[in-house]
Amino acid sequence: MNFLLGAFKPACNILITFSDAKTRKQVPMKKENGQMVMVPLFQSQENIAGKISIEPLQGKKIEHNGVKVELLGQIEMYFDRGNFYDFTSLVRELDVPGDIYERKTYPFEFSTVEMPYETYSGVNVRLRYVLKVTVSRNYGGSIVEYQDFMVRNYSPPPSINNSIKMEVGIEDCLHIEFEYNKSKYHLKDVIIGKIYFLLVRIKIKNMDLEIRRRESTGSGANTHVETETLAKYELMDGAPVRGESIPIRLFLSPYELTPTHRNINNKFSVKYYLNLVLVDEEDRRYFKQQEITIYRLLDS
Repeated sequence: MNFLLGAFKPACNILITFSDAKTRKQVPMKKENGQMVMVPLFQSQENIAGKISIEPLQGKKIEHNGVKVELLGQIEMYFDRGNFYDFTSLVRELDVPGDIYERKTYPFEFSTVEMPYETYSGVNVRLRYVLKVTVSRNYGGSIVEYQDFMVRNYSPPPSINNSIKMEVGIEDCLHIEFEYNKSKYHLKDVIIGKIYFLLVRIKIKNMDLEIRRRESTGSGANTHVETETLAKYELMDGAPVRGESIPIRLFLSPYELTPTHRNINNKFSVKYYLNLVLVDEEDRRYFKQQEITIYRLLDS
């Protein structure tokens, strides 16, 4: 039995280290099994460099057909699990075919790497960046090692950021105007607004403001849409009167938001909405939804 267990052990240890590992910021990332790990953080156009050490086990030699490292940007749909769509694929050949008898270290570098999309882990899709080291062999199968890293990209404040003004109405019963100070918010921003009651002839019990995330994956008949309510903020408890106005002040930083993602590589989109919900005394619900754009400001 011990012999069988030993047969499935990898023939070597592979260690991937980044050249600036001691100084580069580390951020938490959830793995497939739900475990949180710390990984280095990069942004587009940075150099990704380091070294790869391969050490045979128990003094054995490794016969190989070459060693290579790949930098991959991949999208995986959970309804098509295991199939990755590579939107970035770079390769560096590290060694020609031969034998490795003892620990061997290879430097590698990918310069000014184009990484246009952010790392994302959603309900039905994930986008990841990974370094993949392959020791190619004829027998026993190739030996492969992965090292994840995270990518975040930053945007300057938008030059145009219009306010949102909308109306909710039920003829002869209810007329409300609401206003949000802008339509584009960074991840640590504050939503500031006001709600005006112009006509109130139904008894409103309470009113909430929700932040909703809508993730759509696939296309055509294979489109999957998941909507999550990330925040629920009570604006009012009790009946308003005509002429009353209610201020809105909702901080975004406590919530796990991502930037808005629009049609990423024709695979998925992530959009955010403000949803105003009114409930009357007979528990009827009235709501009005408005899309907002979320972006990542430097240090947010």
